[in-house]
Amino acid sequence: MTTAAPGPGQSVETDLLIVGAGPTGLYAAYYAGFRGHRVAVVDSLPELGGQITAMYPEKQILDVAGFPSVKGRELVEGLVTQAATASPHYLLDRTAATLVHDDDGVTVGLDDGTQVRAGAVLITAGIGKFSPRPLPAQGDWLGRGLEFFVPSFAPYAGKDVVIVGGGDSAFDWAVHLEPVARSVTLVHRRDAFRAHERTVQQVRDSSVRIITKAEVSAIDGEHTVASVDVTVDGETTRLPAQAVVAALGFIADLGPLQQWGIEVLKRHIVVDPAMRTNLPRVFAAGDITEYPGKVRLIAVGFGEAATAVNNATVAIDPTAKVFPGHSSEA
Repeated sequence: MTTAAPGPGQSVETDLLIVGAGPTGLYAAYYAGFRGHRVAVVDSLPELGGQITAMYPEKQILDVAGFPSVKGRELVEGLVTQAATASPHYLLDRTAATLVHDDDGVTVGLDDGTQVRAGAVLITAGIGKFSPRPLPAQGDWLGRGLEFFVPSFAPYAGKDVVIVGGGDSAFDWAVHLEPVARSVTLVHRRDAFRAHERTVQQVRDSSVRIITKAEVSAIDGEHTVASVDVTVDGETTRLPAQAVVAALGFIADLGPLQQWGIEVLKRHIVVDPAMRTNLPRVFAAGDITEYPGKVRLIAVGFGEAATAVNNATVAIDPTAKVFPGHSSEA
Protein backbone atom coordinates (compact mmCIF):
# COMPACT_ATOMS: atom_id res chain seq x y z
CA MET A 1 0.00 0.00 0.00
CA THR A 2 1.00 3.64 -0.30
CA THR A 3 0.34 6.56 1.99
CA ALA A 4 -1.67 9.48 0.65
CA ALA A 5 0.66 12.29 -0.36
CA PRO A 6 0.18 15.70 1.25
CA GLY A 7 -0.88 18.65 -0.85
CA PRO A 8 1.41 21.51 -1.91
CA GLY A 9 2.81 23.64 0.89
CA GLN A 10 2.21 21.08 3.62
CA SER A 11 4.77 19.34 5.82
CA VAL A 12 5.94 15.73 5.85
CA GLU A 13 7.89 13.95 8.57
CA THR A 14 9.72 10.78 7.64
CA ASP A 15 12.81 8.76 8.46
CA LEU A 16 14.26 8.56 4.96
CA LEU A 17 13.54 10.83 1.98
CA ILE A 18 14.40 9.27 -1.38
CA VAL A 19 14.93 11.69 -4.26
CA GLY A 20 14.16 9.78 -7.46
CA ALA A 21 11.45 7.19 -8.18
CA GLY A 22 13.24 5.08 -10.77
CA PRO A 23 14.21 1.42 -10.21
CA THR A 24 16.93 2.22 -7.66
CA GLY A 25 14.66 4.58 -5.71
CA LEU A 26 11.76 2.12 -5.68
CA TYR A 27 13.98 -0.70 -4.45
CA ALA A 28 15.42 1.63 -1.80
CA ALA A 29 11.87 2.41 -0.64
CA TYR A 30 11.20 -1.32 -0.17
CA TYR A 31 14.48 -1.85 1.66
CA ALA A 32 13.90 1.17 3.91
CA GLY A 33 10.61 -0.44 4.91
CA PHE A 34 12.44 -3.70 5.58
CA ARG A 35 14.67 -1.73 7.97
CA GLY A 36 11.56 -0.40 9.69
CA HIS A 37 11.76 3.16 8.40
CA ARG A 38 9.04 5.53 7.35
CA VAL A 39 9.87 6.55 3.80
CA ALA A 40 8.91 9.32 1.37
CA VAL A 41 9.84 9.43 -2.33
CA VAL A 42 9.96 12.60 -4.41
CA ASP A 43 10.30 12.73 -8.20
CA SER A 44 10.00 15.52 -10.77
CA LEU A 45 8.16 13.18 -13.16
CA PRO A 46 4.41 12.60 -12.73
CA GLU A 47 4.71 8.78 -12.78
CA LEU A 48 6.77 6.16 -10.98
CA GLY A 49 9.55 4.37 -12.82
CA GLY A 50 11.88 7.20 -13.86
CA GLN A 51 13.47 6.94 -17.29
CA ILE A 52 12.03 3.46 -17.90
CA THR A 53 8.45 4.73 -17.69
CA ALA A 54 9.21 7.93 -19.59
CA MET A 55 11.37 6.48 -22.36
CA TYR A 56 11.16 2.71 -22.89
CA PRO A 57 8.38 0.91 -21.00
CA GLU A 58 8.11 -1.72 -23.76
CA LYS A 59 11.85 -2.36 -24.04
CA GLN A 60 13.14 -5.78 -23.01
CA ILE A 61 15.69 -5.39 -20.19
CA LEU A 62 18.25 -8.19 -20.14
CA ASP A 63 20.63 -7.43 -17.27
CA VAL A 64 18.46 -7.72 -14.13
CA ALA A 65 19.29 -10.74 -11.98
CA GLY A 66 16.61 -13.42 -12.04
CA PHE A 67 14.98 -12.13 -15.23
CA PRO A 68 16.42 -13.47 -18.52
CA SER A 69 14.25 -10.79 -20.14
CA VAL A 70 11.69 -8.40 -18.65
CA LYS A 71 9.77 -5.51 -20.17
CA GLY A 72 10.51 -2.14 -18.61
CA ARG A 73 6.91 -1.56 -17.50
CA GLU A 74 6.73 -5.05 -15.96
CA LEU A 75 9.92 -4.42 -13.99
CA VAL A 76 8.51 -1.13 -12.72
CA GLU A 77 5.19 -2.77 -11.79
CA GLY A 78 7.05 -5.38 -9.74
CA LEU A 79 9.19 -2.76 -8.01
CA VAL A 80 6.13 -0.64 -7.17
CA THR A 81 4.39 -3.68 -5.68
CA GLN A 82 7.49 -4.50 -3.66
CA ALA A 83 7.90 -0.89 -2.47
CA ALA A 84 4.25 -0.80 -1.37
CA THR A 85 5.21 -2.99 1.61
CA ALA A 86 6.89 0.13 3.04
CA SER A 87 3.72 2.28 2.67
CA PRO A 88 5.71 5.13 1.12
CA HIS A 89 4.58 8.72 0.70
CA TYR A 90 4.92 9.48 -3.04
CA LEU A 91 5.52 13.15 -3.85
CA LEU A 92 5.38 13.09 -7.66
CA ASP A 93 5.63 15.94 -10.15
CA ARG A 94 7.67 17.86 -7.58
CA THR A 95 11.35 18.76 -7.41
CA ALA A 96 13.62 18.73 -4.36
CA ALA A 97 14.86 22.31 -4.24
CA THR A 98 16.54 23.18 -0.92
CA LEU A 99 18.39 21.35 1.84
CA VAL A 100 18.93 22.53 5.43
CA HIS A 101 20.87 20.54 8.04
CA ASP A 102 20.60 20.63 11.82
CA ASP A 103 21.78 18.35 14.63
CA ASP A 104 18.84 15.94 14.38
CA GLY A 105 18.21 15.65 10.65
CA VAL A 106 17.58 17.51 7.43
CA THR A 107 14.74 19.52 5.93
CA VAL A 108 14.22 19.40 2.17
CA GLY A 109 12.05 22.03 0.54
CA LEU A 110 10.18 21.06 -2.61
CA ASP A 111 9.39 23.43 -5.45
CA ASP A 112 5.67 23.49 -4.52
CA GLY A 113 6.38 24.69 -0.98
CA THR A 114 6.17 21.28 0.71
CA GLN A 115 8.69 20.82 3.54
CA VAL A 116 10.00 17.30 4.18
CA ARG A 117 11.68 16.64 7.50
CA ALA A 118 13.84 13.48 7.45
CA GLY A 119 16.56 11.73 9.37
CA ALA A 120 18.50 11.17 6.13
CA VAL A 121 18.25 11.73 2.38
CA LEU A 122 19.04 9.20 -0.36
CA ILE A 123 19.49 10.59 -3.88
CA THR A 124 18.60 8.05 -6.61
CA ALA A 125 17.89 10.54 -9.38
CA GLY A 126 19.51 8.68 -12.28
CA ILE A 127 20.89 11.27 -14.68
CA GLY A 128 18.92 14.00 -12.91
CA LYS A 129 16.34 16.05 -14.75
CA PHE A 130 16.70 15.30 -18.46
CA SER A 131 15.52 16.71 -21.74
CA PRO A 132 16.05 15.22 -25.22
CA ARG A 133 18.53 16.77 -27.62
CA PRO A 134 16.57 18.36 -30.47
CA LEU A 135 16.84 17.26 -34.09
CA PRO A 136 18.17 20.25 -36.07
CA ALA A 137 15.58 19.69 -38.82
CA GLN A 138 12.64 19.08 -36.46
CA GLY A 139 10.89 22.45 -36.97
CA ASP A 140 7.36 22.19 -35.58
CA TRP A 141 6.93 18.47 -36.36
CA LEU A 142 7.10 17.32 -32.74
CA GLY A 143 3.88 15.44 -32.00
CA ARG A 144 2.98 15.33 -35.71
CA GLY A 145 5.04 12.28 -36.61
CA LEU A 146 8.26 13.25 -34.85
CA GLU A 147 8.89 11.89 -31.33
CA PHE A 148 11.81 11.57 -28.95
CA PHE A 149 10.54 8.44 -27.13
CA VAL A 150 8.79 5.23 -28.13
CA PRO A 151 6.57 4.32 -25.15
CA SER A 152 4.43 2.00 -27.32
CA PHE A 153 5.16 0.14 -30.55
CA ALA A 154 1.57 -0.17 -31.76
CA PRO A 155 1.33 3.35 -33.31
CA TYR A 156 4.19 2.45 -35.66
CA ALA A 157 2.52 -0.61 -37.18
CA GLY A 158 2.64 -0.55 -40.98
CA LYS A 159 4.59 2.73 -41.15
CA ASP A 160 7.90 3.72 -42.69
CA VAL A 161 9.99 4.76 -39.69
CA VAL A 162 13.21 6.77 -39.70
CA ILE A 163 15.29 6.61 -36.52
CA VAL A 164 18.03 9.20 -36.06
CA GLY A 165 20.93 8.36 -33.76
CA GLY A 166 23.67 5.85 -33.05
CA GLY A 167 23.29 5.04 -29.37
CA ASP A 168 21.55 2.33 -27.38
CA SER A 169 18.08 3.87 -27.62
CA ALA A 170 18.27 4.21 -31.41
CA PHE A 171 19.33 0.59 -31.89
CA ASP A 172 16.97 -0.80 -29.26
CA TRP A 173 14.02 0.89 -30.94
CA ALA A 174 15.21 -0.31 -34.36
CA VAL A 175 15.23 -3.91 -33.07
CA HIS A 176 11.74 -3.63 -31.58
CA LEU A 177 10.12 -1.69 -34.42
CA GLU A 178 11.54 -3.80 -37.26
CA PRO A 179 8.88 -6.56 -36.97
CA VAL A 180 6.10 -4.00 -36.49
CA ALA A 181 6.79 -1.25 -39.03
CA ARG A 182 6.64 -1.52 -42.81
CA SER A 183 10.26 -0.35 -42.98
CA VAL A 184 12.86 0.99 -40.57
CA THR A 185 15.79 3.17 -41.59
CA LEU A 186 18.48 4.21 -39.11
CA VAL A 187 20.37 7.41 -39.91
CA HIS A 188 23.58 8.33 -38.07
CA ARG A 189 26.07 11.11 -38.64
CA ARG A 190 29.09 8.82 -38.15
CA ASP A 191 30.00 5.29 -39.25
CA ALA A 192 30.76 4.24 -35.66
CA PHE A 193 28.06 3.58 -33.08
CA ARG A 194 27.83 4.04 -29.30
CA ALA A 195 25.31 1.20 -28.88
CA HIS A 196 26.07 -2.21 -27.40
CA GLU A 197 27.85 -4.41 -29.98
CA ARG A 198 25.31 -7.22 -29.65
CA THR A 199 22.40 -4.89 -30.46
CA VAL A 200 24.29 -3.33 -33.37
CA GLN A 201 24.81 -6.80 -34.83
CA GLN A 202 21.11 -7.62 -34.35
CA VAL A 203 20.21 -4.57 -36.42
CA ARG A 204 22.80 -5.37 -39.09
CA ASP A 205 21.33 -8.88 -39.36
CA SER A 206 17.77 -7.55 -39.71
CA SER A 207 15.93 -5.77 -42.51
CA VAL A 208 16.73 -2.35 -41.02
CA ARG A 209 18.48 -0.06 -43.48
CA ILE A 210 21.48 1.75 -41.96
CA ILE A 211 22.70 5.01 -43.50
CA THR A 212 25.89 6.44 -41.99
CA LYS A 213 27.82 9.69 -42.36
CA ALA A 214 24.38 11.16 -42.93
CA GLU A 215 21.89 13.62 -41.48
CA VAL A 216 18.18 14.25 -41.76
CA SER A 217 18.30 17.63 -43.42
CA ALA A 218 14.54 18.24 -43.84
CA ILE A 219 11.14 16.85 -42.91
CA ASP A 220 8.14 17.27 -45.19
CA GLY A 221 4.43 16.61 -45.15
CA GLU A 222 1.12 18.39 -44.71
CA HIS A 223 -0.47 17.84 -41.29
CA THR A 224 1.85 14.97 -40.35
CA VAL A 225 5.24 13.71 -41.48
CA ALA A 226 5.23 12.16 -44.94
CA SER A 227 8.91 12.11 -45.94
CA VAL A 228 12.41 13.05 -44.86
CA ASP A 229 15.44 14.27 -46.75
CA VAL A 230 18.67 12.44 -45.90
CA THR A 231 21.92 14.10 -46.94
CA VAL A 232 25.15 12.16 -47.45
CA ASP A 233 28.30 13.90 -48.73
CA GLY A 234 26.23 16.80 -50.05
CA GLU A 235 23.78 14.60 -51.95
CA THR A 236 20.18 14.45 -50.72
CA THR A 237 17.76 11.55 -51.01
CA ARG A 238 14.06 11.74 -50.10
CA LEU A 239 12.71 8.77 -48.12
CA PRO A 240 9.08 7.96 -47.33
CA ALA A 241 8.47 8.31 -43.60
CA GLN A 242 5.28 8.58 -41.61
CA ALA A 243 7.23 8.53 -38.33
CA VAL A 244 10.58 9.94 -37.22
CA VAL A 245 12.23 9.03 -33.91
CA ALA A 246 14.99 11.42 -32.83
CA ALA A 247 17.19 9.36 -30.49
CA LEU A 248 20.03 11.84 -30.10
CA GLY A 249 20.58 11.51 -26.38
CA PHE A 250 19.71 13.81 -23.52
CA ILE A 251 20.82 16.97 -21.83
CA ALA A 252 21.07 16.02 -18.16
CA ASP A 253 20.94 18.50 -15.31
CA LEU A 254 21.22 17.89 -11.58
CA GLY A 255 19.08 20.97 -11.13
CA PRO A 256 18.77 22.45 -7.62
CA LEU A 257 20.82 19.57 -6.16
CA GLN A 258 23.90 21.35 -7.46
CA GLN A 259 23.21 24.17 -5.02
CA TRP A 260 23.33 21.86 -2.00
CA GLY A 261 27.12 21.75 -1.89
CA ILE A 262 27.39 18.11 -2.95
CA GLU A 263 30.70 17.06 -4.50
CA VAL A 264 30.04 16.43 -8.18
CA LEU A 265 32.31 14.95 -10.86
CA LYS A 266 31.14 15.17 -14.48
CA ARG A 267 27.45 15.54 -13.49
CA HIS A 268 27.65 12.59 -11.09
CA ILE A 269 27.64 12.63 -7.28
CA VAL A 270 30.82 11.38 -5.64
CA VAL A 271 30.23 8.75 -2.91
CA ASP A 272 32.36 6.57 -0.64
CA PRO A 273 31.95 2.77 -0.24
CA ALA A 274 29.04 3.37 2.18
CA MET A 275 27.28 5.49 -0.48
CA ARG A 276 27.84 8.60 1.65
CA THR A 277 28.22 11.95 -0.09
CA ASN A 278 30.36 14.73 1.37
CA LEU A 279 27.27 16.10 3.14
CA PRO A 280 26.14 14.68 6.50
CA ARG A 281 23.02 12.49 6.35
CA VAL A 282 22.98 12.64 2.53
CA PHE A 283 23.56 9.41 0.57
CA ALA A 284 23.30 8.52 -3.12
CA ALA A 285 22.85 5.35 -5.19
CA GLY A 286 22.29 4.29 -8.78
CA ASP A 287 23.36 5.89 -12.04
CA ILE A 288 23.84 9.29 -10.41
CA THR A 289 26.82 8.11 -8.34
CA GLU A 290 30.52 8.16 -9.14
CA TYR A 291 33.39 6.21 -7.57
CA PRO A 292 36.38 4.24 -8.91
CA GLY A 293 35.19 1.24 -10.93
CA LYS A 294 31.58 2.44 -11.18
CA VAL A 295 29.36 0.41 -13.54
CA ARG A 296 25.99 1.93 -14.48
CA LEU A 297 23.52 -0.95 -14.53
CA ILE A 298 20.10 -1.30 -12.89
CA ALA A 299 21.40 -4.38 -11.09
CA VAL A 300 24.27 -2.38 -9.58
CA GLY A 301 21.82 0.31 -8.45
CA PHE A 302 19.84 -2.25 -6.45
CA GLY A 303 22.94 -3.25 -4.48
CA GLU A 304 23.94 0.35 -3.92
CA ALA A 305 20.43 1.13 -2.66
CA ALA A 306 20.69 -1.56 0.03
CA THR A 307 24.16 -0.35 1.01
CA ALA A 308 22.96 3.25 1.22
CA VAL A 309 19.82 2.42 3.25
CA ASN A 310 21.78 0.30 5.72
CA ASN A 311 24.34 3.04 6.31
CA ALA A 312 21.65 5.74 6.41
CA THR A 313 19.98 3.67 9.13
CA VAL A 314 22.89 4.40 11.47
CA ALA A 315 22.61 8.11 10.71
CA ILE A 316 18.88 7.97 11.50
CA ASP A 317 19.37 5.83 14.63
CA PRO A 318 22.94 5.69 15.99
CA THR A 319 22.04 2.59 18.08
CA ALA A 320 21.15 0.57 14.98
CA LYS A 321 23.46 -1.89 13.23
CA VAL A 322 24.57 -1.33 9.64
CA PHE A 323 23.69 -4.89 8.61
CA PRO A 324 20.38 -6.23 9.93
CA GLY A 325 20.77 -9.80 8.70
CA HIS A 326 19.17 -11.37 5.65
CA SER A 327 15.50 -10.86 4.79
CA SER A 328 15.09 -14.66 4.68
CA GLU A 329 15.95 -14.71 8.39
CA ALA A 330 13.22 -12.23 9.36
